[in-house]
Amino acid sequence: MYHIFPILVLLLTTLKLYLNYRQKNAVKNNRTKVPIKFVSSISLSEHQKSADYTLAKLKFNNIKIIIDGMILIMLTSCGLIQYLDNIIIRYYPSLSIIFQGILLIGTIGLLGFIIDTPFDLYHTFILEERFGFNKTTAKIFILDNIKTVVLSVILGAPLLYLIFWLMQIMGNLWWIWVWSAFCGFNILIMFIYPTVIAPLFNKFLPLNDKTLEEKIYALLNKCGFKSSGIFVMDGSKRSGHGNAYFTGIGKNKRIVFFDTLIKQLTPDEIEAVLAHELGHFKKKHIIKQIGVSFSMLLAMLYLLSVFIHEPVFYNMLGVTHMTNYNALILISIALGVVSFPFTPLMSYMSRKNEFEADDYAKQISNKNHLIAGLVKLYKENSSTLTPDDLYAKFYYSHPPASIRIAHLELDSNK
Repeated sequence: MYHIFPILVLLLTTLKLYLNYRQKNAVKNNRTKVPIKFVSSISLSEHQKSADYTLAKLKFNNIKIIIDGMILIMLTSCGLIQYLDNIIIRYYPSLSIIFQGILLIGTIGLLGFIIDTPFDLYHTFILEERFGFNKTTAKIFILDNIKTVVLSVILGAPLLYLIFWLMQIMGNLWWIWVWSAFCGFNILIMFIYPTVIAPLFNKFLPLNDKTLEEKIYALLNKCGFKSSGIFVMDGSKRSGHGNAYFTGIGKNKRIVFFDTLIKQLTPDEIEAVLAHELGHFKKKHIIKQIGVSFSMLLAMLYLLSVFIHEPVFYNMLGVTHMTNYNALILISIALGVVSFPFTPLMSYMSRKNEFEADDYAKQISNKNHLIAGLVKLYKENSSTLTPDDLYAKFYYSHPPASIRIAHLELDSNK
């Protein structure tokens, strides 16, 4: 029984590598020919650049998958979690069990940060640089990481204290109280993110294009969307990739465009892309996704309440010290592994939402402008046009390019 988890990790690692292998073959085999829907808008050289970029990312990701699998086994079956726990208990015996738990989770998080940093460096300064996307300087990279660590401590430590305190004093129904605390914390973060957290990393300036601003406000009024402002983010200081998104909740909602997107698309195309994003708002996709996330969190905490006093649960994952904090660490690790087969379901739901948002965009804007904008984004971001079907079912939160364009073309409206 104690070998079950490493076997599951091995199976998961093999499955991920197999999916990458399929994706590699699909991209490589279609590298010499542009899909027919894109022949008039994407050149063969651009298509081949996208293919080469995708292949390079897959090769890099294969190494990361193997390392991640090894780390999971080291943390659990090889006893690293228990080893670190023993050190903390030995050298900090006067700490309360709550602070011992916070220190253990912080130590594991720090180890993860140290292991991930070389991968981040390679991805940013070698892989992205090779294909002309990287704009990040060494100074920005270092400051971003320092800010991330500091924020993790400032926000994470009090939350962990609250969680462990609730687990101690709330009896058998502690999991409901912890769930409420998690939900409240996440809602708070969503509310303060646009004005407190995001500006720590980027500059957000009001949109300085009257023609585009008028188009956008007319569209917002048509949809009944109230925003606290339209902002342009200096995404170009880190990357050449373009994007647009909504952020915040309630009266604190913002519309944010990357400055790269503003340069890449025409005002009509930006309006159509925004219409798609407004489709998510009108169809209540964001609220539904939050609801699904909160429901899954509740299920996870209930499972934890079932297993928290079972020695076999700890022993299967290489831990002998039965504590609330070890239980929380182990359930997070275990569910990360056993939930992967459900990834296609979550991806399917996300793609369904994208189709619905596209359908809404066709009703309130010009679908040809949306198609043109999407094609430009595929080209500028070097997104592959020929993914493997099974790989896409697992990982694609948006429909593959050819399928999405075909769906947009179905409607004869505008």
